[in-house]
Amino acid sequence: MERQAILSFVAVALLAIGLVGNGFEMRKIRLSITRDEELASKNVFLNKRNIKWYILIGIAIVLWAINGVYTRSI
Repeated sequence: MERQAILSFVAVALLAIGLVGNGFEMRKIRLSITRDEELASKNVFLNKRNIKWYILIGIAIVLWAINGVYTRSI
């Protein structure tokens, strides 16, 4: 297998895992907020439990960009 194909597969897999994991984490955060608290979008998106998913999505985007540089130069 070529390096570009492996990088593409890894980037797409990391992106999918990151997005699905982030979705489940946001659901858990939304369900954990009591009815008394205000559910604002900033509370869900800026929660500390989402950091690991944002990092995973960022790594996937960087790998995708690196792969794009490799495919354009060949």
